Amino acid sequence: MKLIHTARPTLRRVTPDADRLFERIFPDQFFGNLFEPIPVPTDWMPACDVTETDAEYIVRLEAPGVHKENMDVKLAGDLLTITGRREHMEESRGETELWKEREVGKFVRTMRLPAPVVEADISATYEDGVLHVRLPKVVKAIESKISIK
Repeated sequence: MKLIHTARPTLRRVTPDADRLFERIFPDQFFGNLFEPIPVPTDWMPACDVTETDAEYIVRLEAPGVHKENMDVKLAGDLLTITGRREHMEESRGETELWKEREVGKFVRTMRLPAPVVEADISATYEDGVLHVRLPKVVKAIESKISIK
């Protein structure tokens, strides 16, 4: 088994304090807009793993606190797009927020599949805060040599 470490997207985690630090070190008059933020169409990005077997691709997306009614899975050609929304949870009466790390709002994850899949057999299940999407691979035709008479 071969393990591959993939980097998680970290651009969204750069805080305004870090942005201000870069602006002090590299002012715009010297470098132009090198550190201008890249627009990201999401409020947050859940962790996602993609694995494969001989028969299928399996996508696992961690989205605890997201109701399955607020998630959507679409396949357009070889692009799989998973969208969803986590709602803000109201605090209980008498509570004041001191620290908040749970992200809320819209998310979008799009990935290009390396090979065609059987669209009619795609299945998605959501349990314990993890969305499992199973994408069966198209069975390749067996190549055989034909003799010429």
